[in-house]
Amino acid sequence: MTEKTVVINGMVYDRRTGLPVRIDRATSLSRAKTAHAVHSPLQKSRTLHRKYVHLEKKQPTTPQHAPAATAMISAHKKIAPAAMATKHPDVHRIQVKRPIAQPSRKPVMQDIAPVAHHLVKKAEQHMAKPVTREIKPSHILKKEALHQATAAMPTTRAKDVKQKHTSPRRRSLSIASAALALILLGGYFTYLNMPSLSTRVAASQAGINAGYPAYQPSGYSLSGPVAYQQGNVSMKFAANAGPQSFTISQSKSGWDSSAVRENYIAPKVGDNYTTNSVDGLTIYTYQGNAAWVNKGILYTITGNAPLSTEQIEHIATSI
Repeated sequence: MTEKTVVINGMVYDRRTGLPVRIDRATSLSRAKTAHAVHSPLQKSRTLHRKYVHLEKKQPTTPQHAPAATAMISAHKKIAPAAMATKHPDVHRIQVKRPIAQPSRKPVMQDIAPVAHHLVKKAEQHMAKPVTREIKPSHILKKEALHQATAAMPTTRAKDVKQKHTSPRRRSLSIASAALALILLGGYFTYLNMPSLSTRVAASQAGINAGYPAYQPSGYSLSGPVAYQQGNVSMKFAANAGPQSFTISQSKSGWDSSAVRENYIAPKVGDNYTTNSVDGLTIYTYQGNAAWVNKGILYTITGNAPLSTEQIEHIATSI
């Protein structure tokens, strides 16, 4: 490199013109390398012995504050606004109205009043209407009843019934047997009702409201006809197998239960009697006999039949 040339990257350039003058490159020679040359021998340590090396002592330095840097702020150049492009007066920009997004609001739950079903409304209206029943006349009701009765009857085909020709002898025999059956049946009912019928006849003759007892002790039956005299009716019941019997007498009287006890019971047995009340009747019993009053009739039971208190009560309540 001289005063007129300069070397840059191995190239020589002219200082004045800057053009390359010549190339100054070192020629490299290629030599064959052997394995001994490649593998270099071990090198000895080159570290200095520490006992012979001394560190230089540093002198204390005082901190120095750097001066405040003043930044030069260059003012921005004012750039003139670019000229607006001129448009034709008839050309107008289409203004598109964009919808303004509004914030979503939460739905407000409102109380829903109960609504009645339409079928329920109809049923209530039907029930609210006054029910008017037409009163049909009696002849129409009779016709309807007859029509329903005839419609309900099963329809049966009438069969031709052949009339059998009976002989006069058979006809008379059947009539006689029917009449005999009626007579026997009437006699049986008359026999059963004979005591009550005879009692009614005797009561009408005596002029009192006498009655026949519907209850009779087992083993006893009416003995003889019902006897009567003015104001008194009596009937005798005897045992079917034995000499025991008792008589029921009915006579007019104005006594009450106390009068019967004082005027009829006390003179006979004194205080040796028993008082029983059944169905509003006060019955005095003594030695198988009894006495009571009902509706102005004095009833007495006398005899040697060993009647119990229950049997006497049944007789009294059945007359």
